[in-house]
This record gives sequence, C-alpha cells and structure tokens, in this order.
Amino acid sequence: MIRKTIIPLFLVLAINASAQTTYTPTTENLRSREWFQDAKFGMFIHWGVYSVLGDGEWVMNTQFIDKQTYQKLPSFFNPVNYDPKEWVALVKAAGMKYITITSKHHDGFAMFDSKLTDWDIADRTPYKKDILKMLADECRKEGIKLFFYHSHLDWYQENYFPRGRTGQTTGRPEAGDWYKYLDYMDGQLTELLTNYGEIGGIWFDGFWDKKDADWRLEKTYKLIHSLQPATLISNNHHQAVIPGEDFQAFEKDLPGHNTTGFSEESEVGELPFETCETMNNSWGFNLQDKRYKSTKDLIQYMVKAAGYNSNFLLNVGPMPDGRIQPEFVSTLKEMGKWMEKNGETIYGTRGGPVAPKSWGVTTIKNNKIYVHVLNAEDSNLLIPDFGKKVKSITSFSSSVKLKFKQDAYGITIVIPNEIIDKTDTIFVIEI
Repeated sequence: MIRKTIIPLFLVLAINASAQTTYTPTTENLRSREWFQDAKFGMFIHWGVYSVLGDGEWVMNTQFIDKQTYQKLPSFFNPVNYDPKEWVALVKAAGMKYITITSKHHDGFAMFDSKLTDWDIADRTPYKKDILKMLADECRKEGIKLFFYHSHLDWYQENYFPRGRTGQTTGRPEAGDWYKYLDYMDGQLTELLTNYGEIGGIWFDGFWDKKDADWRLEKTYKLIHSLQPATLISNNHHQAVIPGEDFQAFEKDLPGHNTTGFSEESEVGELPFETCETMNNSWGFNLQDKRYKSTKDLIQYMVKAAGYNSNFLLNVGPMPDGRIQPEFVSTLKEMGKWMEKNGETIYGTRGGPVAPKSWGVTTIKNNKIYVHVLNAEDSNLLIPDFGKKVKSITSFSSSVKLKFKQDAYGITIVIPNEIIDKTDTIFVIEI
C-alpha cells in the first residue's frame, strides 16, 4: 500500500496499471463467466433508506441533505412487508436467473449487518434484520445467484476525502484519510464475501466520482478473488475494462452505443457484457415517476441485448415497506410468460453471426441461428451472408417452413403476414 505523498499520483496510477496486467482468471472464474453468459437475464434491485423519501437513490445529493439531517431517515425505514420468498418467486416468474442488489449505495448506508459501522440496517432501523442474509438464504434455496452492488463513492464516511464531484453538501469536515476509507471498503467487502455464502459477483459503481484517484483496485480485486475465486467483478466506471474485472457493464445503453452519455470513454472489450436499464426512469423508488416502459419495449431491449452478446439486468426500486411496485410485478410476469415460450432463443445463446440491424438481431446456439425481427420493414427480409449453407428456415412459434433464397446477395426470407408478431417475430435457421 503506497501512502508516501512524495510519490506523484500519476506514478502511483501507472504502477497500479502495470501490476494489474498480470490478472489471470481461475478455472472457477471462467466457469462463472460461462454461466453468466448463459443466464442472460437478471434483476437489479436498488433499495435503501432513501426509498422513504420516494425521490430516487440520489436524494441525499439532489436535495442537498446534510449528513446530520440524513441520519434521521433510518428510523423511518421499517420494511415489515419485505418477503424474500416473494421477491425470489417473482424473479423466477420473470425468467430471471440472478439478482444484483445494493449492499451499499452512495449514501454509505449498509443494507446488511456490518460490524465495521453502526450506519447499517441492523443498528439504525427499527427493522433490525439483515435483509441481505435473508435474501441470500432464499436465493440459495431456489437456485438463484446473488450479486452485490457496492458503491465506491460514499457521501457519509468522513475519510472519503478529498471529495469527488458529488456529495459536496453533506456537511462533512474538510479532512480525512483516503486509505483508511479504502481499508473500510475492503473490510465491508470481506464481510459480504465471508458471511453470505457463495456470491455470484460484485458490481461496483461510483469510481467516476474521482476517476483520477488511487482507488487501489488491484488490491481490492485480489481480495475478492482470493476470498471467492468464482466471484465475478464488474465496475460501472464508464471506461475501458481494467484488469481484474470479469464482465463489462454498460449503463442504460447497449454495448458500443452512447445514447445516454455514460459510455463516452467506454471501449467495448472482450469480456462478457451486461447492460442495465430501469422499468420507469428511476433506479431507487420514486413515487412520482410514472414513465413506465411497456412490456414490449422491455422484451425488445432484452432481445437486442442478447443480439449484442450481452446480458440484460432489469431494475426495480422496492417501496420502503419492502414491496415491489404492482406496476413492475405485472410487467415482469408478462415478460416471464414470453420467456416461457421463447426462452430457447435467448438462454444459452451468444450474439449471432449477423450484426444487429434496424429490423432486429440474431442469436446463435449450436447449429441454430435465431433471427429476431423486432421491426418488420417488408414482407421479404434480406439477411447478409454469413458463410454457412442454410438447411432450412422455420417459424419458431409455429414450426412452419419458410421460403428462402440463398445467393450472392445473402439470404432472402419470405415473411407470411400471419406469423408476424408485433413484439418479436422469430425464425430458426438451421446450418
């Protein structure tokens, strides 16, 4: 651990970057990556004491709430209707294979019984229980993998100093020991990877708050992989993958896209991909956010993600009493019904041989290519040649054989009107 201030920051970063290039994933880790890519669909959960105010997970920053005032919130957080069995049952009904839940968001509040601080659910709320322990037990019972979102950024801890771009109005003293904060963060990660059974992955966020700081990532990543070699690491840092990470996260965008501005410095790498999105426009519970995405839109986003060789992590922000909004429940169950019928074309696939087009995407599994037509532009679909002889093309929903022609221009498929599905018309090409 380098603490001497006589070493310039740029040199520290250069040393760390060089050391991190030695990362080699274990056999267990590679198996986890393969499972992850096969799983394709997961639930993101943003839940914390901020849900009491019903204004999203950034409320401490956006409403300029100082630390002393914010400490009143936990006394109002009593999720008596939290039922991990209901949550996990909903995950399975939606066709999801894993959960990624906030263990600590930017407000620094631990949603588990941390022994390193009393700023946690067990010590500060009337609920007193460790919701992550309850969820971990239920996930293990039902075969759902559990991942933890953990924020690098912390608006509460005084040792998070110098301050970053956010959290300037929380009333903390203008002093602190940065490396003590990193020790604290590593200590909480050790708790999470020691006391909650097998953990699928750690999903970091907040690096972008101080992207030029010495985050000591090599040490943190080594700690995680030493405690649980199969655990995957991702970091929503909005830039190229850093050695030690196991899959690449894209926030509210498909790999290679930058419609939101979060991926400006991202380079699409060689690791497995995951894109995350919200069901309305908020991550944490937001009482007034009624911009609900339709089932069709979310299914099409999931299908597009698979076509881009990416997982889809779909977020819910539970209410402060522990229930998931009925609007979300309804849509998730509808997505689950679609997956029951069409999951073969998503689970276990990889991005297909045809690059995503305006009409849709392709996925592939063994000798089958699944063509997902999300926007039927014509009764004839021309697919670029991908160098394989086509044996047959059938409708996935009805098994009706389709007329096609394969020539120098590509593969032309005739689409009968009666098989067109407004959400996703799926063909199976056997090669």
